[in-house]
Parts: sequence; C-alpha cells; structure tokens
Amino acid sequence: RRKHCLKPPGLRPDVCGITMTLAVIASYMALVLMVGVLSHRLFRGTGEDYFLATRSIGPFVLLMSLFGTQMTAFALLGASGQSYRTGIGVFGLMASSSAIVVPTVFFFVGTRAWAIGKRCGYTTQVEYIRDRWESDLLGLLLFIALVALLIPYLLIGVMGAGITLADISGGQVPTWVGGLVISLVVMTYVTYGGLRGTAWANTFQTLVFMTLGTVTFIYVANAMGGLGPAFERIAEARPDLLVREGNYSPVTYLSFLFIPLSAGMFPHLFMHWLTASKLHNFRITVVAYPLCIAVVWIPSVLLGVLGNIDFPELTVLESNAVMVRLIETHAPEFLAGLLGAGVFAAVMSSLDSQTLSLGTMFTKDIVLHYGYDQKMTDHQQVLVARIFVASILVVTYLLSLITRTSIFAMGTWSFTGFAGLFPIIVAALFWKRSTKLGAFASLLTVTALWTYYFIQGWGQPDYSVGGTGVMPVAVIVTASALAMLAGSLLSSPPCDATMRKFFSA
Repeated sequence: RRKHCLKPPGLRPDVCGITMTLAVIASYMALVLMVGVLSHRLFRGTGEDYFLATRSIGPFVLLMSLFGTQMTAFALLGASGQSYRTGIGVFGLMASSSAIVVPTVFFFVGTRAWAIGKRCGYTTQVEYIRDRWESDLLGLLLFIALVALLIPYLLIGVMGAGITLADISGGQVPTWVGGLVISLVVMTYVTYGGLRGTAWANTFQTLVFMTLGTVTFIYVANAMGGLGPAFERIAEARPDLLVREGNYSPVTYLSFLFIPLSAGMFPHLFMHWLTASKLHNFRITVVAYPLCIAVVWIPSVLLGVLGNIDFPELTVLESNAVMVRLIETHAPEFLAGLLGAGVFAAVMSSLDSQTLSLGTMFTKDIVLHYGYDQKMTDHQQVLVARIFVASILVVTYLLSLITRTSIFAMGTWSFTGFAGLFPIIVAALFWKRSTKLGAFASLLTVTALWTYYFIQGWGQPDYSVGGTGVMPVAVIVTASALAMLAGSLLSSPPCDATMRKFFSA
C-alpha cells in the first residue's frame, strides 16, 4: 500500500506513509483546538459559565457530551483488546448492560440531580452530599475518593493516546509522545473554554469517532475478504472466541450488570447533567443512548476478535492496540490517519470532561469551601480551576509513563469503585430517612472492600471472588447498600429543615 504515497525523490516509502498519517492526525488536533477556541467567544467571564456553561446546554449537545465523555479508550481500545483475548462475549459484559442501565440512571438519578442542582445552585456532587447530610468531613472524604478513582480513568485516555500514535506510526513515534500531545491539546481547550468549550468539543469528537469507528470496521472487514470469510477463518482457528461458554459464566454476566451503575457517581457526568437548560433535554439522551452504544461497541468488539487473524500471539499489553494495528496494516495512509484521529477523538472526549470536573471540585469543594468563599472573584475561581486542571494532567501523564497494564482491567477497577458509591447518591436523592452515619458507613465499606479486592485481583485478568465467577463489584455494591441501610436506621433522621430543602413539593 505504500506505493500509492506521493513522495519526493529519495524519501523512503515507509517514512512517506507515516508522515501522511501523522499529518492527518495533526490536522485533526488543530481542528479540535479551533472548536475549543471558537467556543470561548461565548464565554461570559463568570464562574458559573466556566464550570457549567450557565446551565444552557441543549438536548443534542447534552446527548453527545454525556455519551462522548463515557466512551473513552476503554470502549475502543479496551473493548477490542479484551475481545481479542476472550471473544465476542465482551459485548454482553459491558455494552448490552450499559445500554439498559446507564439510560435508566440518567432518567431517575440524572433528572432529579438536575432539578436539585438548579433549585439550590449546586455545581458538584460533593456540594450536594455535604449539604444533604450536613457534614464537612463526609464531603472531604468523598472528594478524596472521587479523585482517587478518577485518576485511573484519566490514565486510560493518556495511555490510549500513546499506544495509538506509537502503533499507527509503526513505532517511529515513541509512546510518550502521544500521551504528551493529547495532554497538551486537552489542557489548552479545557483551560481556555471551560465546560462550554468541552461540551462543543465533545459533540464534534463524538460524531467523529462514531462515524470513523464504523468506517474502520467496514474497511478492515472488506480488506480481510469480507466479514463472513473472516469469521470463517476465526471459527477454524479459534472457535472459542465466537461463544460465551468457557469464557464467561452466567454469574459473571450478572455481576457485570453492577458496573454501569458507576454512571450515577461519575463527577464529570454529574457536572454535565447540571448543564441542561431544561428537564426535557434529557429525553433524547435516554432514548438514543442505547443506539449510540451499539454504534461504538459492536465494531470495537468484532475488530478485536478479527485481530486474531493477523496477530495471533499478542500479549495482554500488546492487545490494547489490536485495533490500531489492524488500521495500520489494512488502511491506506490517509484513511489510517483519519481512523487514528477517531481513536484520539474518543480519548479526548472523555479526558477533557474528567479533568474539568476535578478542577471544578477542587475549586468549589476545597478552595472556596474552606475559607475563601467571600474573598475570591469569578476570575480568581476560574484561574484556580485552570491551574488544577493543568496539574492533574501533568500528574496523569507522568503516571502513564510507568503504568503497564490492560486498559480494560484498569477501567473495570475504576468503574467498580464508582459503582460501589452508587447507593450514596440514591439514598441522598430518594430516601428521606437516610443519615450521614449511613453515608459514612457506605463510603468506608466501599473503601475497605475495594482496596482488599484490588490487592487480591490486580494483575489477574480473570479474577473473581473466591474463583466463583462473582465479580468484586457485585459484592461491593451490595455491601455498600447494606451499610447505608444499617447506618441510617441506627442513627437519628435529618432535621425537618433539611427535609423541606431537599424534598420540597
């Protein structure tokens, strides 16, 4: 395929092809920056506009920003890497359950959180939880837990960028360069444009990776002789990849139903919920979300399985890049650049919202709450958030240089922790009798169990509780809910003033 490259005399064909591919990716990065910069023209100079886009986001942008910030490198690189190793059953583990559970969470939790946030002026979930149970300590501990669990999620994006650029360039560009480039691009438009810039960039990038993911699947399948013949070759060489039995037990599938509950506690999703201009705007998100899941996950999972044809002996770490390897092998240079840009779009569409949510929480829940509420102007608040966003991206990038593990495994552990905290937000929103003792008990239970299972299972791709097939997330969510129930019933209910504030007609 390199013979089609128009190159000047003396330039090696492989260098010419790589240059064209990287030029396409660089052009895409410049386009994303332009979208972020253009959104700054609407910036109103206030803290609320920087953090929540003045709660003015419409239905389509809300759908794209919520979906885009969920679909990280976990959905593209992680899912394809896991299906490469264990087959098409991966779709049932995460995609089908997410298509049902996540919209349900948006409908019940997201809409109610939006209503309370709009009425009471909240910006973060820590603000809400702290006021709901009137406990500064609870808010502080929750902030620490959310930051700790979000760091691995950020790592997924930075690592995915490095893997993509290294493999699509045939190893000519080091892994650390991709992570550095994407960190700098995200840092630029997030610190400059705030949530409005992030939402606009997410909308653009979500459309890009949904479209190019489908194009990738069609092109690679055709290059392999067609989808039918390709899967016939898989059926002959690795029939185990085309069935669930032997790879995942029914108990494991049931356990993974708990994972999508993490959407209820993601700080970046909570922040995006609050940006909606109307409650009605959630309708299109709830209806269209399952379709968006199918558009992204089906190509990713099937490409991972097909990767066994060309690359039958990849290690766990190498399988993270099986989709990129297929692109580099079968697509011409220009198309390879576009498809690589699609992977970058998926990475950036989540990395930006996650880092901005951390900057928002640090500014609102730490700096302003502990002594500076009456002393900081909107300009100073925005400056603090920008500095923290830049700091988080620097730390995440440095960690990506030393982290060597499966993207799917890292994402699963992060989601497990957030899912364990889900009973806290449900109790806060729906159970009047819940108390801060119950919230403390739930948070500490999740911390203890997650740490224990993480130590036991880290480095074991197929780890389950006692080898039973039950995933740690099922135990953690159940124990968290029971701790919330017991702690609340053993303590006094909140005062009437709190009830009137949060459960008014």
